[in-house]
Amino acid sequence: MNDTEPQTAEGKVLWHFTMSLDGFVAGPDHAMDWMSTGISARPGLEDEYVRTTGAVLGGRSGWDVSGDSRPYGSDWKGPIFVLTHHPEDATPADDVTFLNCGPAEAVRIGLEAAGGKNLEVFSPTIGRQLLELGLIDEIDLHIAPILLGDGIRLYDVPGSAPILLHRVGEDDPTSVVNVRYHPTRPANASPLSARASG
Repeated sequence: MNDTEPQTAEGKVLWHFTMSLDGFVAGPDHAMDWMSTGISARPGLEDEYVRTTGAVLGGRSGWDVSGDSRPYGSDWKGPIFVLTHHPEDATPADDVTFLNCGPAEAVRIGLEAAGGKNLEVFSPTIGRQLLELGLIDEIDLHIAPILLGDGIRLYDVPGSAPILLHRVGEDDPTSVVNVRYHPTRPANASPLSARASG
């Protein structure tokens, strides 16, 4: 399956994540160690987002776990906005503003700071709220070849009505995305053919 066309800086509100095949964007307690398990992206992908991102909007839970780490391995320079009900007890960091407002106002502030580039949303909770408000322009996912089984889902709204999506850059925007993977086996596991013949 080919990746979608390159990301462009058009002042979009972009809900952007790498996600496990089973729908998790972080492990339990926002753990991200699974990202360093040999998962690779197409060459130049990170540079694409460094060029097209003007500002980042995230949530307090993710910020408290990640500390003052910046997106894209600190190659990206720009303002980060953290939406929180308690900005007074947040640890200050360079180019980080803690906002205590509604998600729509946070988007307005973030887009203004993005200067015509994209505002990337790095929070499942905020992304869901913005989706409900009609403020997400695009959902940009990189599906990683891993099953986490537990953690924080991109979209976790039990009982909600389905939201139909149109795939970007396709002749048929409603077509199913097909992916195929082989599970890896521990070094001491027998190959399938050996098990079948035994």
